[in-house]
Amino acid sequence: MVYGFINLCLKSLVVEKFGEEAWENIRHQADVEDSFMTYTYYDDVHTMTLIDVACQSLAVEKSTVLMLFGEFFFEFCVRSGYDHMLRTLGGNLVEFIENLDSLHSYLTLAYDKMNAPSFRLEKVDSNMFLHYYSDRKGLAPMVIGIVKAVARDFFQSEVTMDILSEDREEERTRKKEHVVFSVTQRRLGGTATQKPPKYVAQSHKGSEQQIRKEDVENVLSKLAQQNGVCPFPGNGTTPKVKAKRCWDKLRGIVTMGKLTSVFQPIYPDDLWMDPRTFCNILPFHIIFDQQLQIKQSGINIQRIVPGIQTINIKVNDYFELIHPEIPLSFEQIKKFINSQFILEAKRLMMPAAWGGRPTLQLRGQMIWMPGIQCMIYMCSPKLTSLKELEERNMYMSEIALHDVTRDLILLNQQRLAEIELAKQLEEKKEELRMMSEALQEEQKRTDMLLYSMLPRQVANKLREGRKVEAGEYDEVTILFSDIVTFTNICAMCKPIQIVQLLNEMYLRFDRLTTVHDVYKVETIGDAYMVVGGLPVPVKSHAERVANMGLGMQMAAGHVKSPVTGKPIQIRVGIHTGPVVAGVVGEKMPRYCLFGDTVNTASRMESHGVPGKVHISPATYKALRGKSFIIKERGEISVKGKGPMYTYYVVANGEATEDMLMGRPPRSRRSSRSITPSPAKTGGAEEEKGGQNLKSPASGKVKGDEPDSDMVVMVYEDSHEVSGQQVNPPGSTNTCNGVNKGKKQKEADGTPKRRTLSSEDDPVNLPADPRPPKAKPKSKLKKEKTESKLCVIL
Repeated sequence: MVYGFINLCLKSLVVEKFGEEAWENIRHQADVEDSFMTYTYYDDVHTMTLIDVACQSLAVEKSTVLMLFGEFFFEFCVRSGYDHMLRTLGGNLVEFIENLDSLHSYLTLAYDKMNAPSFRLEKVDSNMFLHYYSDRKGLAPMVIGIVKAVARDFFQSEVTMDILSEDREEERTRKKEHVVFSVTQRRLGGTATQKPPKYVAQSHKGSEQQIRKEDVENVLSKLAQQNGVCPFPGNGTTPKVKAKRCWDKLRGIVTMGKLTSVFQPIYPDDLWMDPRTFCNILPFHIIFDQQLQIKQSGINIQRIVPGIQTINIKVNDYFELIHPEIPLSFEQIKKFINSQFILEAKRLMMPAAWGGRPTLQLRGQMIWMPGIQCMIYMCSPKLTSLKELEERNMYMSEIALHDVTRDLILLNQQRLAEIELAKQLEEKKEELRMMSEALQEEQKRTDMLLYSMLPRQVANKLREGRKVEAGEYDEVTILFSDIVTFTNICAMCKPIQIVQLLNEMYLRFDRLTTVHDVYKVETIGDAYMVVGGLPVPVKSHAERVANMGLGMQMAAGHVKSPVTGKPIQIRVGIHTGPVVAGVVGEKMPRYCLFGDTVNTASRMESHGVPGKVHISPATYKALRGKSFIIKERGEISVKGKGPMYTYYVVANGEATEDMLMGRPPRSRRSSRSITPSPAKTGGAEEEKGGQNLKSPASGKVKGDEPDSDMVVMVYEDSHEVSGQQVNPPGSTNTCNGVNKGKKQKEADGTPKRRTLSSEDDPVNLPADPRPPKAKPKSKLKKEKTESKLCVIL
């Protein structure tokens, strides 16, 4: 098990070195969560899977990734506030490595389930070898990265490490990986220059015998003033011997004159302490010889484990070695002499009254005493909390007053409470983050629902508590459509089939409203109403709605009738004129359009022809001179309007079917105009002068589905959608949705268009910064027509 701190470090490494996108890709492939909590432990499998996936995704060897991870792990620890603790481990790289196990032992106070590796440094002549032990396999390159980073940042040196051997060892029923590194250390060139020596003979060894250079210079200066020559000519036979004797006398003068600032210990000839007192003041210690036979022990160890009072008892008879994980032998102990040792009393050797309580654990240091050829184990009970003290039926009074274990237990009790609070805070923070994300998703759904009922600009004002005034729009274009013979279809089908039919068709129509940036007003039964030019006025409203109508005829060809199994047919009618629009109601606000334009557009649809886009003279005037192919229908009698000269929009001469449908371009297609022909709608071919250009055969293909990627047609007056706006190249006039000037084509021959993915939400399009040209609270002029039609959302 590893703690979340490790996984957080790995995430930071990927994000900082390779970017957020690389991390998202790696974690999705590894199937792990995005956030990790520092004090929560996770299975090793998750971490190793992340590393393996990172190697595959980044196309980097595993050893390289692990070495980079090791260097970054050291940097991450420094950032996390462990820099002061790390810097105090040792004054050089050797001391630093030798004290790593002690650091891991301390960290177990906060990370109680931490399974840390073990390190042992071995020196043979002038060579240095690092032994690495771990329960985890294959992490040796990470050790190289950590050691290199420590040497570079803390000790301004460069380290070269080579793996000499790598094997698996069976140690007390557990397989351990044992890796031996050869370590070569060299000071960096930039740090080779040293400051002037502070002592006469500076060396790392025997610094307690050094004297200050300033003190020597002061003595020589005073003596030279008196004699003018060296005061210690000596009796040596050679200049070297004379110089040595001179310096010995000089050192004595400085030392006796108390001019030196270093300490020189004085050792007594005899130990002024009887064995009884020694065992009392050090109640937890064991002295044993090279055969592990116990020669002496503290009184509290004898009380808890009374069996060691027997003569010729060996340490391994009553104790087993927990750390370091090596065989309990004298030779192995000497190899790890600089490590912290943890011994645990064997349960079978505990007195019967001990019961099922946790056994005694001792933590301390092994010290070799060459004078008596014995090893002393200076130790204390391994206790970290009052709970552990109580579980072993022990008391504070049993721990010596000078033993810092007393303070450790009391301080760690408070620290454990702080860690638990930090863990709970981290968990609450994660819950808050997840709730925030869920709230954002819910807010997005709410916005989608709100924007489906009201225009975005209007909805935002209502949400802010502002009053939305009704306004007059001088010119908009309105479209109505309905299904041919819908009443007969309803009579011959089940209600669920009708719902499915309308849902499939309206999903396609809704998609087209995003492609052409028009506003869907409402649907009533099979009737579908769209308006262009509001709530944000645009000049190209007629072109947008005309393209919408052509796209709707094409989309309807992909919807099959549940009765005949053939593509359905729709009528489309369009009219252009003024309207008044505003929000009606407060509890259930509706965005309504008022005016004769609504009624006329409805008449264009009801007097239309299946498979055709029927337009009024006003719409024809707005489209005239554009790229649309328009056919005269002639004069017809319109209910409530009298005779009207109407037209059909046959096609957009510069827009392909893919452009009108908002599909990404497929294979290279011709730029011929696409007509919603009878081949798609099931009717007869185009009559009278119309170009007999047939669209491809009907049927669902990739790109026809409502959830596929869409391409938004860009008009001259288009407002920003989402992402970067890509305008059609060439001319300055693109009101009809296609380029009318010099055309710059893409590789497939079609004008440039902006791709909008299926994840883009049309209701989240940013509002047009231009203010609407509506006049609040104005009234339309009375016209001698039928009563005005109010369309309520």
